[in-house]
Amino acid sequence: MAHKKGVGSSRNGRDSGPKDLGVKAFGGEFVRAGSILVKQRGTKFHPGQNVRRASDDTLFTVVDGRVKFEHKNKKRYKVSVYPAAKEADGDGQRRTATAEARAAG
Repeated sequence: MAHKKGVGSSRNGRDSGPKDLGVKAFGGEFVRAGSILVKQRGTKFHPGQNVRRASDDTLFTVVDGRVKFEHKNKKRYKVSVYPAAKEADGDGQRRTATAEARAAG
């Protein structure tokens, strides 16, 4: 005779949902400040210029700009975001976000 209850389905039902990891913004894409660039476990990609790492190793940007994946050294990659020049102002000059910040104060 069986020594275990033959229940099957009541013992099943432990399946975690997908974690949705991976690259969310690819090289050359324009991103807004606060956008998630990479969801990862561990640091496959390291934060570069204008990018910060969250406590769960997610990389996010702190400025508006274009994403660039670069070599940090021979075996590590970093993700940077470089501020993109804004459209022409009323006086016909192109200004970056940093130039605007300097002009403002």
